[in-house]
Amino acid sequence: MAAVVVIPARWGSSRFPGKIVAAQTGRPLVQHVVERVRLCSCVSDVIVATDDRRIVDALAPFGTTCVMTSPAHLSGTDRVAEVVRNRAGDDADVIVNVQGDEPEIEPATIDGLIERMETGRESMATAATAFPADLDAADPNLVKVVMDAHGKALYFSRAAIPFYRDRAAGFLPGYYLHQGVYAYTRRFLLEYAAWEPTALERAEKLEQLRVLEHGRSIHVLLTRRVVHGIDTPAQYAEFVKRQRGDVSAAAAL
Repeated sequence: MAAVVVIPARWGSSRFPGKIVAAQTGRPLVQHVVERVRLCSCVSDVIVATDDRRIVDALAPFGTTCVMTSPAHLSGTDRVAEVVRNRAGDDADVIVNVQGDEPEIEPATIDGLIERMETGRESMATAATAFPADLDAADPNLVKVVMDAHGKALYFSRAAIPFYRDRAAGFLPGYYLHQGVYAYTRRFLLEYAAWEPTALERAEKLEQLRVLEHGRSIHVLLTRRVVHGIDTPAQYAEFVKRQRGDVSAAAAL
């Protein structure tokens, strides 16, 4: 199967405007994402889908493929779908939506999702990991997911799910942290993007709930490593420190 990664990258951000091109590392934030995706073994093409010419200009020196999309899109899925819909002659069977603010995304996670889609049993897949002990499950900025016995998502929420009614009952299921990366078949992506936003999606501000509300399934790939997206200047500063530490360590070898 041919697989294409589309990275939605918009300029606007309520907590960190223009974060997508923050470049204290010497490269725009989204360029780090592009370079992580290029390490994947199952990806044939990488495209940044953006709503702002400033992002295109920032990525031009790196030779990154960019496509301008409508500024009216309400979700990254809609932006990805526009790119896929307009790619004449595109024969990609699997489309992967990788967030533009996750510069430490694991290539193995993307490859794992693509390999799962290649089984032909799924229309859509995403990833999650066991909730780290140092994170607060009650934090609404950290999305939780619960799954059935077959690895299908039952629900995603900003609330702490499952709710432990009786902690003394013995074995309790753990929390799982959702990672915002999605793989779809091309056909399903275009079908999904054509649906109107649903009630639970609007309530939680989680676009993947649209799929569940339409009675469709999402397979959840479990991973071991937690990947932190960049939402605030403070988180970006920590990322810059990690990058500089990696560079220093490599130089010492």
